[in-house]
Amino acid sequence: MTTDKGFELVRELTRSTETIPPFNDDGVRSVLEIITETYDSNYTLATTYNQSGERRFYPLILYRHKLIGRQKRCLMAYLYNRLQKLKKVRWHLGATLPQDIKANLTEPELQWFNNYSKILASYMMTIGDGHGLNLTNDIKPPKSLFIEVRCLTDYGKFELESGEIVLLKKNSQHYLPKLQCESLIRQGILQHIV
Repeated sequence: MTTDKGFELVRELTRSTETIPPFNDDGVRSVLEIITETYDSNYTLATTYNQSGERRFYPLILYRHKLIGRQKRCLMAYLYNRLQKLKKVRWHLGATLPQDIKANLTEPELQWFNNYSKILASYMMTIGDGHGLNLTNDIKPPKSLFIEVRCLTDYGKFELESGEIVLLKKNSQHYLPKLQCESLIRQGILQHIV
């Protein structure tokens, strides 16, 4: 049934196992075509209803109007949820998008992501007396300032804020400040040992 195209878009997005699935251009286009066709046929019927005053057209006009609203809501839900997933990616992975996610985005979504990253970065710079505060470091409050980590790859020398240099070799374990090794954990260089 063609009237379920909007719902199929939303269902496809929620069932996807990917972080952000590829943009369904054909699905969006077919929903827009359904909206246009329904509007055109409803406009013709509404004009006939206004001229003749026959009440038998009124339920069909109302039904088609509700159908247009439903398709619009489904389309907006699809686009909104894609942006919410993109916002979640920004908070968890940082300002640089992985190539597999970038390939699934449209140009306006990439623009939105870049603008959102700039706004978030400028806001974070206003916090902390001009020094800035990276709000994306700790998504959850830390239980301790130091954590035990295992190095998954040969990374080489890593300098801490205290000036101490730590040699990160594959399978070596270290007790490091959480704030300083958070980005290496996200990159997959270090693994937090719980």
